[in-house]
Amino acid sequence: MRRLEGRRAIVTGAGSGIGRAIALRFAEEGARVLVADLNADAAEESRALLATPGLSRAVDVSRGNEVQALIQAALDAWGGLETLVNNAGIGVAATAPDTGEDDWDRVLNVNLKGTFFGLKYGIPAIRRTVQGQPYSGSVINMSSAVALVGVPNRAAYSASKGGVLALTRAAAIDHVSEGVRVNAILPGTVDTPWVQNITASQADPEGARAAMTARQPHGRLVTAQEIAAMAAYLASDESASVIGAGLVVDGGFTAR
Repeated sequence: MRRLEGRRAIVTGAGSGIGRAIALRFAEEGARVLVADLNADAAEESRALLATPGLSRAVDVSRGNEVQALIQAALDAWGGLETLVNNAGIGVAATAPDTGEDDWDRVLNVNLKGTFFGLKYGIPAIRRTVQGQPYSGSVINMSSAVALVGVPNRAAYSASKGGVLALTRAAAIDHVSEGVRVNAILPGTVDTPWVQNITASQADPEGARAAMTARQPHGRLVTAQEIAAMAAYLASDESASVIGAGLVVDGGFTAR
């Protein structure tokens, strides 16, 4: 399928995991992709795997000037932008009393403030690009299943991802009349390097991973490619009437 033929996209946090899978899927569907990540080497590794000519750039999404420069880099290279995926994110495993203030600020700055900066600078660029076109632009924010249900030891992460979902809905209503659709994906537990790092830090890594798997009704962790498939749908014209949605891809985790 080439649903994104000729489209231009930015994916943040695309040096590994979900972001890399989304960048690769977008390229397979015909899009040109700017791969952005805090780690410049990881971003370039992802870019080298793309099926279409792409770009890579280091960015700290918690800094507004860097996000603004990221958007401008795509405009300078390609003359327009149809799709932005605000995927970059971090987390800490702790309850609220055990979360340090510095960790709280860091998680909220990357996950929520970073999404805000993406909307602030990305929406005007997408709006200008799609003006007068027969298709809409798309912003895809990465929320989480923890925005809907409580998960132990994820206080700051849950707060940030709940904020992303609420911000998504607000932005969707603000900009739907301008040809920009804003939606969120709510993954469950995805088999990514971040999850691997969490389990590796536990006293019993294999037991921690088994516990994560056991809470999945479909008996396994979600794959990054499954999240990428949802992102490709949201970026395509097939989702033209999907606006302000929080689409859950969690193997049934939130259905219990």
